[in-house]
Amino acid sequence: MTPRRTLTVLGPAGALCAMISGLVCGCVPWSVDVPSAAAFVGRGLAESYGIALTTRGRSEVSLLPLPRIGFSDVRLSAGTAEGPVLTEGGSLTVQLSLASLLLGRAEVVALGLDGAQVALPASDDDTRWSGPLQRIAATLSGGDVSHPRRITLTHATVTGRDPRDGRAETARDVDLALSWPLWSDKAAFAGGFTWNGTTARFTLASLRPGDLLAGRETPFRAALTWPAGSLAADGSGGFKDGLTLAGQGSLTTRSLPETLAWIGSDIGLAPLMEAFAIEGSFEASRDGLRLPSMRVSAGNTVLEGAGSAEMTGRRPSIRATLDAPDINLAPVLAGILRVAGLDGDEGWGRRPLALGPLTGGDLDLRLSGGSARIGPMVLEDLASSVIVRADGIDVTLGRASLRGGTLKGRFALASPAGSASDAIEVRTQGYFDGVDLGTVLTDLGEAGWMLGTTRGSFSVEGRGRDAAGLVQTINGRATLGVDGGAIAGLDLADVIHRGGAVAQGALARRNGRTAFERAGITLAFNDGIGEIEEGGLTARSLTARLRGRISLPERSFLARAALLPRKGTTDSASLGVPTAFEIAGPWNAVAVRAGTRSDVADPADALVRAPAAIVPGLPTQVRAYVP
Repeated sequence: MTPRRTLTVLGPAGALCAMISGLVCGCVPWSVDVPSAAAFVGRGLAESYGIALTTRGRSEVSLLPLPRIGFSDVRLSAGTAEGPVLTEGGSLTVQLSLASLLLGRAEVVALGLDGAQVALPASDDDTRWSGPLQRIAATLSGGDVSHPRRITLTHATVTGRDPRDGRAETARDVDLALSWPLWSDKAAFAGGFTWNGTTARFTLASLRPGDLLAGRETPFRAALTWPAGSLAADGSGGFKDGLTLAGQGSLTTRSLPETLAWIGSDIGLAPLMEAFAIEGSFEASRDGLRLPSMRVSAGNTVLEGAGSAEMTGRRPSIRATLDAPDINLAPVLAGILRVAGLDGDEGWGRRPLALGPLTGGDLDLRLSGGSARIGPMVLEDLASSVIVRADGIDVTLGRASLRGGTLKGRFALASPAGSASDAIEVRTQGYFDGVDLGTVLTDLGEAGWMLGTTRGSFSVEGRGRDAAGLVQTINGRATLGVDGGAIAGLDLADVIHRGGAVAQGALARRNGRTAFERAGITLAFNDGIGEIEEGGLTARSLTARLRGRISLPERSFLARAALLPRKGTTDSASLGVPTAFEIAGPWNAVAVRAGTRSDVADPADALVRAPAAIVPGLPTQVRAYVP
């Protein structure tokens, strides 16, 4: 081949090889140690954003497909290199605009920071980010420099302070991606972080950074998820007078205590709840959170109303007024029994009655409902309030209807101020009137053995560090009265006639009945022992008296009852010689034993004697057979 033909063939091939080599060299990063590269990029960051760049490692430069420079061991500071630190350590990758680069300018198109320590303001007077944010706002509003299209933060550690109380907080494994197309005024964030040992993911869309930095409101759509729940919000907000947000939002969690423990906060009575959800409109500002309209789901109860929350400081405060057609209070009662250690059958619990877990935040709750269910019992037309403070809990039942009657009451738990012990004071009082006793007993799963309109009241108080100690200090009074009622399944006149024996057979029990004019009992409690001061029944043909005591610590009952025929009856010849019964035993196995007529003339004279043999055919459950 002639030299000319050789040159003709090799010339284009050489040019192509040179071009390919140039492209490869331009695309493959190559390390340099030229301070001018850092100075060039740093000058652009300082002019546009007020951020000084300092790098102590080597740099990597890649020209194609777009100019990109990477720096290692980077420090970004506010204003000058000696200014407050914004980020420390890690590597910084900056992608530059090719057109601006040809004009000798460093216009940042994309920026990535990996493995850095990011420092947010640590106090109210920490203004390290104020200058850069003001410079960024001024630059964007002036239109001199286009904004970065993408900013990423990976494997970062972010330190700052909790805005609620100023405590130092740290988020680890922070990943953040900001996408802000050049042709759009809206940006989107997405990322994740690990805080307090829990990993969460978040998104923030429809945000207009230009408006936000200029002090104007911007729309937003946000979502946060973590293993125990999720949070979503859609609305608008701004920073003109501090952070303000308004819109619609929802919070759902499978365990409210778990979620509160994660965010390092608490609310009153939180341990009594598990599954919890809230949705509705909101208005948030530095003064707190307002919920003008909200829907709350706690377990299978759905309530509607309004509320507010103040989450700053170490003690959150929540106020709410809620209403529901149906309220299930059984889970709350079960939670109270669990916390108090009364959820077993072993007796009074020894678990400390600590109020701390229940009073982690202030709560002022006004609750009303068409009906409220506590196990098998249903209260109607309910109006109540719950107030939780650091030193105690106060529950007030303003009104409620129960089987034709009305109820009112109050229950208070308090930690005595200045008390050297950890004992809890308990005070409770209540009043009820017009309640259909037979229907209530049926609701409780008992046979309706006593019928009549019932009224009563109680007022007791005690103090102890656990349930077992508390019942030993119970003091107070309780009364119960039934007018125009009847005992079903037992004919007391027939019992007198038979000398204390009960007629045998199901037919006798089915047809037995004792109508009475009035029955009542008065208990006076002293150190956990309830003395029956007055107890009796008045019927057309007989009277009955009951004296004895109830022991709360021992969970036992010990009393003596006497039946006396009235004048003009078949058994009036035996008037003055009562038919006596002894009633004794633990609450879950009370036994009725018959005495002899000669044993006692008045049951008050001898309340406790040696028990006689159990009368054959007399059931051991006293509830259906004592007056």
